[in-house]
Amino acid sequence: MGLFDSTVQTHSSASLQGGLVFPQSLTERYRPHSLADFVGLDKPKKVLANFALRPFPNAAFLFVGPSGTGKTSMALALCEAIGGELHHIPSQFCNVATVEDVTRQCHYVPRNNTLHVVLVDEADQASSAAQLSFLSKLDSTAFPPQTVFIFTANDTERLQDRFLSRCMVLQFQSHGMAKEAASLLEQIWQKEAGDSAEKPNFLRIVQDSKNNVRNSLNSLQVELLSA
Repeated sequence: MGLFDSTVQTHSSASLQGGLVFPQSLTERYRPHSLADFVGLDKPKKVLANFALRPFPNAAFLFVGPSGTGKTSMALALCEAIGGELHHIPSQFCNVATVEDVTRQCHYVPRNNTLHVVLVDEADQASSAAQLSFLSKLDSTAFPPQTVFIFTANDTERLQDRFLSRCMVLQFQSHGMAKEAASLLEQIWQKEAGDSAEKPNFLRIVQDSKNNVRNSLNSLQVELLSA
């Protein structure tokens, strides 16, 4: 989950499952869908916005930061910005077989003739064998054509120096974002509850969540359900 722009963009409030319409959770309803939707994270936004203007293959990014700072959301937003074909590898499936299968797919021309975007969540939890497999793929002589890799990680302790040297590392931090995140919660509360209920302490919600926006939205959801 990311840090959103101060102008809250409202998305569809319902999803269709098995013929029944269900409201979306706040974390899904207010998930950022473009780079401009994020607040804070100024350097990652600037770097990725410039990359989106002039995207190039054989690029590998590593987004590093604590949970809830917007790493995966921003990776998805970047993929959307460049019209890329997404290949998403969750951490629990990051093994050699998956790495080989996904990189094989990247040797085909991507749809719209743009770029393949391989998103690997929590790469720091990947097996040693999978990490070694990525090392070979990130080598300039073996890099899949028309492909961009985006790895996310909570920290780099379990990542080899050889792996880090092949990536452009962007730090994702929530430090100093409490007031902006609280403002976001207040805007969401106004949209969802209006003036019909007593407002909670938005800043306290953010601080108690340690500036984790996803956790803050879940806490706000509880407040809305109890209003």
